[in-house]
Amino acid sequence: EPCPTRTCFQRDIDRIIHSKAFRRLKHKTQVFLSPEGDHYRTRLTHTLEVSQIGRTIARALGLNEDLVEAAAMGHDIGHTPFGHAGEYALREICPLGFDHNEQSVRVAERLENDGKGLNLTWEVRDAIRCHSSGCPSAQTFEGRVLRYADKIAYINHDIEDAIRAGVLTEEDIPFDIKYVLGRTKSDRITALVMNIVENSADDITMSPEMQKTYERLISFMFEAVYRNPKAKGEEGKARDLVKYLYTHFTAHVEKMPEEYRRIAEQEGAERAACDYISGMSDRYAVSLCEELLIPKFWQL
Repeated sequence: EPCPTRTCFQRDIDRIIHSKAFRRLKHKTQVFLSPEGDHYRTRLTHTLEVSQIGRTIARALGLNEDLVEAAAMGHDIGHTPFGHAGEYALREICPLGFDHNEQSVRVAERLENDGKGLNLTWEVRDAIRCHSSGCPSAQTFEGRVLRYADKIAYINHDIEDAIRAGVLTEEDIPFDIKYVLGRTKSDRITALVMNIVENSADDITMSPEMQKTYERLISFMFEAVYRNPKAKGEEGKARDLVKYLYTHFTAHVEKMPEEYRRIAEQEGAERAACDYISGMSDRYAVSLCEELLIPKFWQL
């Protein structure tokens, strides 16, 4: 039934924020695996930054801010532990494939609320499903705003985290990028957001020059950070850990919690193992692997 005090999209925001999957984001990697400092991004803080940027764009364009915020809050609730390393591991080992955007929709529709789902609106689920690069564009302008907000958020906070980690300095960023976007995180976000606002009419888009600069920045970040052994040296271990858990639980369905055993009966062990593992936080996956692999000393 409609809520007397909230729009349908406000209600979606509340349902996502109060979900278990949303709370687990605070212990899921964004880029740096298990960083020692308190100020590195997690999947949860990334989500909040995406929401803020998305609402700014939506307000400037006269779009529905609540729809953008709801989609932003839910866009990563199906993300794996260990960031994209976990996603790639499940994609490689599971014959069903794995994409975190599709899994986020599955969490909302099938896994949360004891299997009943969150009953989110179609517009929010469409935006979540279509937020990743390579997916078809969302059916709403608000969903297309989410895709850009996600890109703007992650590229800028990844730069800041890389500088904090000593992997990168502001001086390393090529001059042609700084000439267009500016020299600080605030400058870059402002330039990207304003360019979208000024160039969106029949669709949500950047100018050709800004799109070229953004793609140049992405290429630089892959070269300097995303493939840098200093930042990604532990990812191989993370992938192996996720693959081990998948192999173990597909072979031993009875070892999974009851809700996932039910999924295994209905949809197969592969589907249940993906659901179980993708919902884990980094530290839970590590502790579970230690429990399975490291022998316990016998005590009298």
